[in-house]
Amino acid sequence: MKQRDLKYSCLIAVLYFGMNVNAQTTPKDTTAKEQKIEEVVLIGYGSQKKENVTGSIGIVSAKDLANRPNANPISSIQGRLSGVQVLNSGAPGGSPRVDIRGVSSLTGKTVFIVDGMITDDISFLSPQDIESMSVLKDPSSLAIYGARASNGAVIIKTKTGKGKKPVFNFNSYLGIKTVTNIPKMVNADQYVELYNEKLINDKVKDPTFLNRSAYPADKDWFKEIFRTSIINSNDISASGNLGKLNYYLSAGNLQDEGNLAAGRGINSGSGFNRFTTKVNLSYKVTDNITIGNNFTFSKMRTDHVLNTLLDAYSSPPLYDVINPATGDYQYFTLAKIPNSRAKMDLFRSQTREERLLNNIWGEYKFLKDFTLRVSYSSDNINSSKYEFTPTFGYFPSADQKPTKLITRDSRTRNYIWDNTLSWKKSLGKHNIELLAGFSRTRSSYAQTYAEALNVKYDGSNASLVISNGTDIYITSFEEGERNVIPYQDRIESFFGRLNYDYGGKYLVNASIRRDGTSKYSSNDRYRVFPAVSAGWVVSKENFMSEQNVFSLLKLRASWGKLGNPDVQRAYTLNTTKIIEGAYYGENGAPAQTIDKIIDPNIGWETTTGRDFGLEMALFNNKLKIDATYFDKDTKDVVYGIVQGTVSGAGNWNNYITNAYSFNNRGLEFAVNYDANLSENVKLGVYGNMTTLKNKITSVFNGSYLQTGASLYGNSIIRLQEGQAVGSYYGYQVEGVFQNASEVAGAPTQNGATPGGFRFADIDGNGVIDARDKTFLGSPIPKGTYGFGINLNVYDFDFAIDFQGVFGNKIYNFNREQRYGNESWDLDFYNNRWHGAGTSNDYPMATNDQSIILPNSFYVEDGSYIRIRNIQVGYNLPKSFANAMSITKLRLYVSAQNPWTSFKYNGFSPEILNTDRVQMGVDNNIYPISAIYTIGMNLTF
Repeated sequence: MKQRDLKYSCLIAVLYFGMNVNAQTTPKDTTAKEQKIEEVVLIGYGSQKKENVTGSIGIVSAKDLANRPNANPISSIQGRLSGVQVLNSGAPGGSPRVDIRGVSSLTGKTVFIVDGMITDDISFLSPQDIESMSVLKDPSSLAIYGARASNGAVIIKTKTGKGKKPVFNFNSYLGIKTVTNIPKMVNADQYVELYNEKLINDKVKDPTFLNRSAYPADKDWFKEIFRTSIINSNDISASGNLGKLNYYLSAGNLQDEGNLAAGRGINSGSGFNRFTTKVNLSYKVTDNITIGNNFTFSKMRTDHVLNTLLDAYSSPPLYDVINPATGDYQYFTLAKIPNSRAKMDLFRSQTREERLLNNIWGEYKFLKDFTLRVSYSSDNINSSKYEFTPTFGYFPSADQKPTKLITRDSRTRNYIWDNTLSWKKSLGKHNIELLAGFSRTRSSYAQTYAEALNVKYDGSNASLVISNGTDIYITSFEEGERNVIPYQDRIESFFGRLNYDYGGKYLVNASIRRDGTSKYSSNDRYRVFPAVSAGWVVSKENFMSEQNVFSLLKLRASWGKLGNPDVQRAYTLNTTKIIEGAYYGENGAPAQTIDKIIDPNIGWETTTGRDFGLEMALFNNKLKIDATYFDKDTKDVVYGIVQGTVSGAGNWNNYITNAYSFNNRGLEFAVNYDANLSENVKLGVYGNMTTLKNKITSVFNGSYLQTGASLYGNSIIRLQEGQAVGSYYGYQVEGVFQNASEVAGAPTQNGATPGGFRFADIDGNGVIDARDKTFLGSPIPKGTYGFGINLNVYDFDFAIDFQGVFGNKIYNFNREQRYGNESWDLDFYNNRWHGAGTSNDYPMATNDQSIILPNSFYVEDGSYIRIRNIQVGYNLPKSFANAMSITKLRLYVSAQNPWTSFKYNGFSPEILNTDRVQMGVDNNIYPISAIYTIGMNLTF
């Protein structure tokens, strides 16, 4: 800022992310002062100046979420924050997974606190309604939420009314979605070549070679299942102030057709439709009493398509969709693979959900320094789903089965009652804030399941009624039955927090929370979660007063403890009835025996974390740097282990208990640079990177678990001490046997032949067997990163965001799944072994099952770098806008995921698997799409 500009009044603005924006002008002063912007961030049950925060919190503003074609708001922060990995779902309406500082639990989820309501899914929320997000990363920030936040938490503040004049906003975009990086498969000629080559390689007696002329088709099955689809979003809002009433009203609609196509059959495609409406009100009853209501209603419809990616990947290209001789769907005679189009077209499924989230609150300020806040939130979800399977056999030998209709009607009810009392006081340089609170949570779920045969579908949903069928079966699961899916849980909590600073230089935060949950018995129902953090704002010391480099220099450290009660449990013993299982002399009688062993004493998972951070703001806050080291231990993680000593138990190889301990440690680094290069040119640059090392530090009784996807009983994942969660386990490929002499000179290996894999003899005993299996890599990235540029030049703006990961491995289970005559990808065709010296990396075409044993050939590099978003916008000049009686009109074009660079032989290296243990296994995963949009932002 130029010196002559400072002789005028300075503006001290307090910028609230999610709060009001207040500004006041100081009297004229001859002392030069810079404009001072103080960020106020959301923390648990309150807010705090960013400068005084001693925990690790990532901040996302409304600007970071705007104009991104994502149904779920959390998708838009991918690559924006250090320490936060977001994995997106390609399925329309699919929710992303958020991992904050690694994997701490195998069952828990990151939670979202939306205007006081805690939930693990925000697919109901429109991004346009969000004012800000605060991502709580370290245990000291999370401990105030105790048992609800062991896997991290994101506090979301929705928009409120500001200013006396009504403000209307209309935001709209229209785009197309297309699947990119589709793997190239062999054509019909190449398939025939490989098929016949395989018969020779396998030394088939009297082989029946394929004749290309007998198969006139040459089908690319991916073209049959994918389509370019449309996505459209429209949102309108009104906000303002009517005397003592602040209001924000909005309504929006999102339509996403999805890329899996509806065909000539009955299916409606893989679409997603969401309607949302929001009302935020606050009313100042008196100077000391304020009441408010935050109301959100959403109505969602999801059309489900059977995911046929793996079928299309495996289907021989020799068949058409329709049999030209009959006009019906074509059966495959060479492989037992369903016709992808038939499978998609003839199955119909839909989920309809209505969700009402309501938060009523009141604040009472008394005795000058005290504030009492009472908040009651309810989250009611009603969901209905049906699945209709028509009369059709996907295989030639399949018998025609009757139509089948399944319906599931569910009801979810969540309630939170929060009460907090805070006291805030400044005594000279001593600034103190105390918070005490009580919270009670109740969650319940119930479901009615029904099925019927021979239901006739006439093209309308009205015909899909259970009563229209035969063989009807209906069961209603009531709340409270602990041996079925439905549940009812309660959590009761007492908590307190102290924030203290001395002159803004020495900072202390301490909190404690005591949680009790109905999930556990009375002897382990309650746990206490303490946390403490401290900070030193070095830049406020007297010895820093003469320097002009640092606007802020702060050191911080924290320690905290959290718990997770959301774990797998069994409540009853499973028994099996055996006909004539007990004998009295020579006469057998029915008997019953326990076939599974359960652990009735499963208890809390606990996480203890530490972090140390450095924050810097330089050159009048133009450059900001944040570096953090974190280290957290999770103990008593609930999951299965092998209990080989338990005789006769059906679950000896998957006994669930508090079995594992994890450690996650790493470094976070973030940098932001914002500057006005001239009066009409503004530049912003950001970047972040996180390194992570995950390790299983102990397993109960020194055991392990072999789990995950498997072929013929050969699982590909092993959970074991010293390894990362989800590590792959199998044989290490040293090369490909080139000739018979190499086979004869190698360790004894079952099925060894020229063109087959040569496995490493790990134990050196000269025999290749299960003892030679080893760990082949981890799905957890060693590092994640993101960076981008924002540029404003006069009325034009440009932004580009990059995002990526490195150091992780993907298990290509799509490629491994071979049972006979499945198709091959073009990469295999071009690189396969087909004679001595042709390849030492890829095997021959074969049906030998040793090729598909879990091994390193299917473990591929998962690193990638992606252009996450490109956007170019144009703001109508103010003079034209004013002439049109509008405040702002911005037009833009954008591209999301238009380019990704990676080496993996699959659709996308971004693998979202619902099972966290199999987080890196590509097994029929819905791919990520590129989205190209045009849009507008109108304010009037």
